[in-house]
Amino acid sequence: MNRVRPAAWCVAVAFAAALAACGNQPPVPDWKLDAQGSLVRAGSAYLEGRDGIAQVEYAAARRAIASTGRIDLLARAELTRCAAQVASLQFEPCAGFEPLRADAPAAERAYAAYLAGRATAADIALLPEAHRAAAGATEAGAAAALQAITDPLARQIAAGVLLQTHRASPPVIALAIDTASAQGWRRPLLAWLKLQLQRAQAAGDAATVEHLQRRIALVESGGVPAGR
Repeated sequence: MNRVRPAAWCVAVAFAAALAACGNQPPVPDWKLDAQGSLVRAGSAYLEGRDGIAQVEYAAARRAIASTGRIDLLARAELTRCAAQVASLQFEPCAGFEPLRADAPAAERAYAAYLAGRATAADIALLPEAHRAAAGATEAGAAAALQAITDPLARQIAAGVLLQTHRASPPVIALAIDTASAQGWRRPLLAWLKLQLQRAQAAGDAATVEHLQRRIALVESGGVPAGR
């Protein structure tokens, strides 16, 4: 089963833990390991459509981070949650981040603006490197910029932002579908397939409509044949 790739700070935590096991480095605090594990499991569960697990794991991550009093890390955790929603075409205010905005670092505020489709040139300069080209791309160049993003989750998030900012061409939609399909991310896959279906219906493309309807039915059924 594919899992969401941890954020950069989580990778650093795992690396530090490995060093601690074989050297004289201080042990990694439990809260970091707990937060990392919970955020990864929460993100995976959300993208796979397992809402109950996602809610439990996000709450666990918040408790672990809150024990440090680090508002910047809590803001970052909330943004990872909202990023998964954008990847799934759930364009809602990032409610968990807003109470933390005043104390969040500039990079986190810039990422929040990006997820909301309101990033300025100054914001784009502060984004994670994987997102900068797509954030500044025109509609004509959006598909190429998206293709250049090698991390599947970053690509899925960027595709959501491109749609939100009216730059999602058919190649962008196709790439978003292929990415979600390859990762087994049921929630964004269904969202993008249904968008593609709407466009095929509007174009009067009956053959594509029928194909997409069969594909959507397969994902929604979980592989269980009709009538069982």
